[in-house]
Amino acid sequence: MTALVGRFAPSPTGPLHFGSVVSAVASFLDVRAQGGRWLLRIDDLDPPRIEAGAAEHILITLEALALQWDGAVVYQSARSEAYAQALAQLTALGQVYVCHCSRKDIGVGPYPGTCRTGTGATNTGAWRVRVNDQPLCIADCVQGAYMQNLTQHCGDFVVRRADGIFAYHLATVVDDAWSGVTQITRGSDLLESTPRQVHLQRLLDLPTPRYAHLPVVLDTDGAKLSKQTYASAIDAGNAHRALFEALAFLGLAPPAELRGAAAEQLLVWALPRWRLSALAPASRPHTACAAGAH
Repeated sequence: MTALVGRFAPSPTGPLHFGSVVSAVASFLDVRAQGGRWLLRIDDLDPPRIEAGAAEHILITLEALALQWDGAVVYQSARSEAYAQALAQLTALGQVYVCHCSRKDIGVGPYPGTCRTGTGATNTGAWRVRVNDQPLCIADCVQGAYMQNLTQHCGDFVVRRADGIFAYHLATVVDDAWSGVTQITRGSDLLESTPRQVHLQRLLDLPTPRYAHLPVVLDTDGAKLSKQTYASAIDAGNAHRALFEALAFLGLAPPAELRGAAAEQLLVWALPRWRLSALAPASRPHTACAAGAH
C-alpha cells in the first residue's frame, strides 16, 4: 500500500496570514489523521517577489502552530536542475516550443497559439507547453467534479519564462512527484490552475495526487484574504488563537473552553474529529464528470 504523503508549500513573499494557516492546518490534519507524512516546501522560485526573512518567519509560525513537518525543508531555488530535466523531457516529446510574444501581442484571453509552429531551436523567449482542445476533468474531494478545456481557458501555457525562471506549474509537478506526494489540500483559489498541473503530470508520466480545494477565507469586503490585500500576519506568540479560529473555519467547532489551549492540545483534540468529507458540497458529486472527459 502506498504511504500517504501531504505537503504545505508556501511562497516566501511575506509572513503567513490566516488564510495560509487554514490551508496548512487542513493539509496537516488530513494527512496526519490517516497516519501519513506531512512535508514542507518553500516555493522560492521567483527572486523579485521574495521578501527578506519571510521563509524564516514561516518556519517559526508553523512551529508555534505545532504543525511539525517530516524530513528536511525543500527549497525550490535549489531544484533548478530537476526542472531543466523535465523541460528537456518535454522537448524530446515535442510538447514545448519557444514563444516570442509580448503581453501586448497576446492581449486578453487564452494564448492564441501564435508561435505554436515553432520549436526549441532557439532559447530566447518563453517556453510554452502544448495543450489539447478537449475537456479535462478533476474529481476534487471538496469541490466535486471540475472540468476545464485548457485550449479555451488559457491556451498553451508557460513552463519557463523568458528570463529563465521556471514556472510554478512545472516546478510544483516535478517536486510533488519527487517527494512522493499523494494528496494535496489547498485553497480553492488554486482549483482553476490544477488542470494545467494534471496535464503536465500526464505528459511527464507522473502520478496525479488526490486534490482537495478548500473554501477560501474572505476579508470583510468579500475579497480573498491574501498578502496582496494586506492580510495581517500571524503573531507566532499568539498562534494558538489563530489555530482555534482555523479549526472553527474548517467546521470542527472546537468548544469555547479550548480557546486558550496550547496549539499541541488543540491538534490532539482535532485529529480524531477531522473529516474532509464534511466540507464537500453534496450538490456536486464526483461522478458528474462527463463520459469521455479525460
